[in-house]
Amino acid sequence: MNMLRGFMDNDSAFGQLMLRAWAFIICNLCFLVTALPVVTAGAGWAAMDYALMNTMKNRETAAPFRDFWHGFRVNFRQATVSWLAGLLFLGFLGLEWYWCRQFGGVFRAFQIGILVIGVVVLIVLIYLFPTMAAFEAALPQLVKNSVYFAFTRPHYLFVILFVHIVPMAMTYLFLQLLPLFAFLWSFFGFAAVSGVTVSLLLREFRPYLKKDPAAEEQEEEEPPKSEAKILQEMEKLGM
Repeated sequence: MNMLRGFMDNDSAFGQLMLRAWAFIICNLCFLVTALPVVTAGAGWAAMDYALMNTMKNRETAAPFRDFWHGFRVNFRQATVSWLAGLLFLGFLGLEWYWCRQFGGVFRAFQIGILVIGVVVLIVLIYLFPTMAAFEAALPQLVKNSVYFAFTRPHYLFVILFVHIVPMAMTYLFLQLLPLFAFLWSFFGFAAVSGVTVSLLLREFRPYLKKDPAAEEQEEEEPPKSEAKILQEMEKLGM
């Protein structure tokens, strides 16, 4: 009985897994509600990143539902402006691509440039919302930070682009599995993509984030190492 109770405890590995899964489901459902009007999808995206980021940083105090709507409220203006501007610009690039393809000839060469610009805009959008969720700054500064974080570690960028593009592409390529994909996206799919992104970017964000006062106090209260302990560690290092 005690073994079962320990297995189900919130501090156990299974309990932490269940809490994380519950956070993903809650955030995914909240995101779907805010994404349905399309206009507020950007704010919902930033709110989902905010809630999952808080869950990963502060497991004890995290409350996914409360954190989501707090993140939605504080990031609403910047996220909505960014989302709508990004959609309009990508739509404009898509129209330019279409006309270059229709004209043919030398205009086809412009398609490469349009494609490169479109990919850069998409990368900035993908990075902008978690950056917005982590830092308080003016929108131009957040865009600069997004570009910095995106190209500082290209291997992270590759993984993040993969999880954003490949699952969505598979949804449209395998139409016979559309009911299954629809269930997965509705249940936890969007939050899973956001979770992978946030978990990677937190490693880049941590040096720039404000430290938790409780963590700092705990570090200050940590007792100093004894002389014997220090000597043991020096012997292990061959000193």
